[in-house]
Amino acid sequence: MPRLACPEKPGVALHLIQRCRGRAPCFLRERDGLSYLDWLRAYAQRFECAVHAYVLMSNHVHLLVTPARAQSASQLMRALAGRYAAYAAEARGRADALWEEPFDASPVYAPRYLLACMRYIEENPVRAGLAGDPDGYRWSSFGANAWGREDPVVTPHALYFALGRSPERRRARYRAMFWRALPAQVGA
Repeated sequence: MPRLACPEKPGVALHLIQRCRGRAPCFLRERDGLSYLDWLRAYAQRFECAVHAYVLMSNHVHLLVTPARAQSASQLMRALAGRYAAYAAEARGRADALWEEPFDASPVYAPRYLLACMRYIEENPVRAGLAGDPDGYRWSSFGANAWGREDPVVTPHALYFALGRSPERRRARYRAMFWRALPAQVGA
């Protein structure tokens, strides 16, 4: 059963990482990614977790969420991992365990780290060589955060709103963050 390795406090963002067992692929088809994101949206709403950033990689997932109440993130991850594992087992015709356990969770206490964490998550496909820039990868929240594309999964964080008074200014300042080097502790 997935569990948090850190205390979960309402209102404190968490960087969550769920890996597939043995680095096996989690998402084989477009439908897999679409289904995962649909369940992520539904369970985030059900368990009162705001999703600020995400990326679906071939063999793992990064999420930045803020739970509204204690245990919300654990409940979200347990429901999402279970639902997607059942879907994958049915689609692939086998029932081996899909996810490594437990998932990783790191609290994001420092305000400046939150935006850097969003960037770290959305740049993951670039670092993996899957895209030349974050906008070239479909399976992340970058389009919503940087360009304002419709994404029902994403709920902007207050620090994202603090980037500017207008949506255009916020998005421009968010995109500008991707031109600077990441702080050393991000993703470590």
